[in-house]
Amino acid sequence: MTGRTRVVRVFVAIVAAVVLSQFFRASNGVIAPELMRDAGLTPESLGVVNGSFFVILALAQIPVGIAFDRWGPRLTVGWLTVLTVGGSLLFAVGDSAATLLAARVLIGLGCAASFMGAVVLTSRWVAPARFTQVLSWVFALSNLGTLLATTPMALGSEAIGWRGVFVAAAAVSAAIGVFFVAVVRDAPPDREAPDKRPETVLAVLKGVGEVWRTPGLGYVLAMHTVAYATLLTVQGLWAGAYLHDVHGMDSVTRGNVLLLMAAATVCGVLGYGPMDRRFNTRKGVVATGALTTASILAALALVPDPPAWLAAGLLILLGLVGHYGVVIVAHGRSLFSDRLVGRGVTTVNVAQSIGCALLPMLTGAVVGAFPTADGMAPEAAYRAAFGTLAVILLSGLLIYSRARDSKPFAEPA
Repeated sequence: MTGRTRVVRVFVAIVAAVVLSQFFRASNGVIAPELMRDAGLTPESLGVVNGSFFVILALAQIPVGIAFDRWGPRLTVGWLTVLTVGGSLLFAVGDSAATLLAARVLIGLGCAASFMGAVVLTSRWVAPARFTQVLSWVFALSNLGTLLATTPMALGSEAIGWRGVFVAAAAVSAAIGVFFVAVVRDAPPDREAPDKRPETVLAVLKGVGEVWRTPGLGYVLAMHTVAYATLLTVQGLWAGAYLHDVHGMDSVTRGNVLLLMAAATVCGVLGYGPMDRRFNTRKGVVATGALTTASILAALALVPDPPAWLAAGLLILLGLVGHYGVVIVAHGRSLFSDRLVGRGVTTVNVAQSIGCALLPMLTGAVVGAFPTADGMAPEAAYRAAFGTLAVILLSGLLIYSRARDSKPFAEPA
């Protein structure tokens, strides 16, 4: 096997794992009205069910980071995929908020290592100067999972029911897990394999402490907590319900809008990928992305009774500009040495997971505070949710503004 072929195989396996994770993250968006009907969910309980995926994702990040540094991403991602399979099957038979909650917890734990495994493996298989760009390719391709959770998910749900879709997703998850373990290696053959000697509990805790004492980490965490979470809360949860309740779109029509939103997200990630190298700044790229995203959310919040084409257009534009998190990940990765990379990047991901857990719950409470008519929330409820997200995003940016920039290339002497 040539070196190029080996790299391509590893890249394909990494992408397959993150596509799977992205699908499950966004899988409730287009079927939200059906979930509420079939399982008797309220807006609040829907937010809790959706957010539970990210609660367990956050709680798992430090143990996952330790596992990366001890056993490597290959075995960690592979074994956790078993839980994804079980969770998807449980979700398929769920008929209550409690069962769906338990299923989402299992799925979240099963996907807990996928994205940060991609970060660690990419940092080992590509040159440092190309890290953000290659990682942007991984993240962009991962949105195939988001695409699958839109119109294809709606069409599949109409053909075999949303329960049948989750049975099929369990089978695909099993195949991806086997493929990942068979193909991936934790380091290229021309690079010394990472030291995986067992650490004492004291050494493990010392390493975690080193990560948390990293200068400037808190500013990056503040931004990462709210950046992707705002986009995912809209794209993966409320956009479909908003288009249904306010604009009367059926499952396929709203699925088409979400498909275009996801396609725009892919283009956006690819666009952000080379920007830090082009402008030699990561902080500047992140700040621009955050301000633009907050402006679109503010428009959704402040424009009363927009026509369907304008609402759909703003959501698609949000997908285009809102996925600058790949640059934040690169900023966070730059703070850590190779020895602590596993614990470092998963610590950064804790912040994102916490945001993705809390914002659906918070916006669920906001939407649920408004009276419903025939089970549908009023426009004012969604405008309040969009406005809440805009304020939260700007608050995170305000804290991040104090961070020291991370530049791909050293400034000339």
